[in-house]
Amino acid sequence: MDILEIMKQRHSVRQYKSDPIPEEIRNELTAEVEKLNRESGLHMQLFFDEPECFDAMMARYGKFTGVRNYLAIVGQKAPNLDEKAGYYGERIVLLAQRLGLNSCWVGMTHGKSKAVVNKGEKQVILIALGYGMTQGAAHKSRPVDQLCTVAGEMPEWFKRGMAAAMYAPTAVNQQKFVISYDGSKLTAKVNGFGFFSKVDLGIVKCDFELASGHTFDA
Repeated sequence: MDILEIMKQRHSVRQYKSDPIPEEIRNELTAEVEKLNRESGLHMQLFFDEPECFDAMMARYGKFTGVRNYLAIVGQKAPNLDEKAGYYGERIVLLAQRLGLNSCWVGMTHGKSKAVVNKGEKQVILIALGYGMTQGAAHKSRPVDQLCTVAGEMPEWFKRGMAAAMYAPTAVNQQKFVISYDGSKLTAKVNGFGFFSKVDLGIVKCDFELASGHTFDA
């Protein structure tokens, strides 16, 4: 399936069935997490059949039910940690969607995770995984001209990248980002203040790059 279609179909899901994730899917997710940890230097950790983290008052406040599987994104404290967490966590989210699973980024509405957080590390965010009671619903998006700036006519690859960026999940759907292309340099930055806005920027950059085939300049 085209990556843009996977992004379009993927929505946040908070209520999950009790169906276990099959071993072959667990193995594929685990292999990808291990690969991305080597690539990124993160300490992402997968947990299956672990209901305690989401059996907490904060999880109920966030309207989560039935969550028994999740990815904990942990990494060494650094200025770019949150953005890196979003970028590489989104790679797992998209793989999960392709494998028939549902997911939801979870910032604060959960209990204590089982993640190992070593000295100098920080747990940035969790991602709930499993088979949703529903497939979720599409979020509303701000107009494309509020989310990007382009010098001259917008290239087709940029249009495809922006479609992906508009599908990307952001905390409380805040979309606090702007993507710019001046004809040679492609950049993205946080636009204003928002909760988990640096994580969101990483998610958006991941989706844009995968859909457009172009990478951001440093």
